[in-house]
Amino acid sequence: MIPKPYDDAMLFMGVLSVRGFPESVKSRLEALYGPISIITEPIPFDFTDYYVPEMGEGIERFFIAFDNLVSPNALASIKTETDRIELEEATDGNRKINLDPGLITEGNVILATTKNRAHRIAIGQSLYAEVTLIYHSHGFESFPWTYADYRSKAVQDKLLDIRKRYLSLRKLSR
Repeated sequence: MIPKPYDDAMLFMGVLSVRGFPESVKSRLEALYGPISIITEPIPFDFTDYYVPEMGEGIERFFIAFDNLVSPNALASIKTETDRIELEEATDGNRKINLDPGLITEGNVILATTKNRAHRIAIGQSLYAEVTLIYHSHGFESFPWTYADYRSKAVQDKLLDIRKRYLSLRKLSR
């Protein structure tokens, strides 16, 4: 049997920041992945204080998405590049922006990570991916390992909007 190519996915990023979306980061990402088509309204990131020692108080979460669809096998290299951008934007070794790349498909939301856990799959370059949410019955369903913010209605509503954009792009490309 001859393997079929992967269906392209929508590249999105969950962004954590205390300083909004710096133009320097936006322009670097667009140079790499094409125009950003969606920038969601930020919501307070009060699901955990994990990032406060590094980033400071007042962290907000927002999402960006790109209309240039990508092959799922690009996720490891995208994560490597976003990690590099985070470090280059850091002050005194502390990140001021956190870029969490992921993929949205018709059926799920996949996130890339540097941390290995039982439910994650190696994707190359010492990185892992996890299915964070699945789409079922007109909405997303989470798992025990799904990050608290991704379980929230506010975040899932934003991801549903990104998924709608993805589906319309796929329809246009057929």
